[in-house]
Amino acid sequence: MILNRALILGALALTTVMSICGGEDIVADHVAAYGAAFYQSYGPSGQFTFEFDGDEELYVDLQRKETVWRLPVFSEFVSFDPQGGLRNMAVLKQNLDILSKLSNSTAANEVPEVTVFPKSPVMLGQPNTLICLVDNIFPPVINITWLSNGHSVTEGVSETNFLNKDDHSFWKTSYLTFLPSADDMYDCKVEHWGLDEPLLKHWEPETPAPMSEVTETVVCALGLAVGLVGIVAGTVFIIQGLRSGAAPRHQGPL
Repeated sequence: MILNRALILGALALTTVMSICGGEDIVADHVAAYGAAFYQSYGPSGQFTFEFDGDEELYVDLQRKETVWRLPVFSEFVSFDPQGGLRNMAVLKQNLDILSKLSNSTAANEVPEVTVFPKSPVMLGQPNTLICLVDNIFPPVINITWLSNGHSVTEGVSETNFLNKDDHSFWKTSYLTFLPSADDMYDCKVEHWGLDEPLLKHWEPETPAPMSEVTETVVCALGLAVGLVGIVAGTVFIIQGLRSGAAPRHQGPL
């Protein structure tokens, strides 16, 4: 993927559920971002989402012009008109066009942080999911792909939208369903403007290393020695017991 510089404009509408703690400090129990949106010149592209405590509730598909719920069951209890999101995106696009003509600054690029880990403890031959978490993304233009033994993988791959952070950067997660095998290795490949070259984050199942012949010999020798010590000790105790039982008895006067 060839990445070019782009300008980005974002707008956040935040609703915070607050509670009083200690009579003085105000602490946020939950944070919701209703109408978190951005539009950028690359593509062009953008995103309009509803989020709650860092989890996506819905987003507006800008191509199909429809609301997509992260969990379809949510749509049974509440609805959202996608036209509201589309109007917001139109306003952002217009504002970005105006600012682009007034500005000659160069966009800042952050270096993303990548972590790969399994969803559950790995057992060879048992289905699992690999998670590639990409943090500190800015601007929100990124390409995340999976490699298995050096070859591109597309089956069983899914990913989230960009999720907002308090510092106005973004994070995103990519998933890969797989069947763990001792012979397979995986890489999460990340391409972003903040990287000089694509970043590969490697992962492979951790299997116990086989013991060397010297180690096996030492373990066997120790086991044999412990066994011999046990036999000798047992024999000594048995002999002592027999001697105690065979002690001479003193006869009393007739």
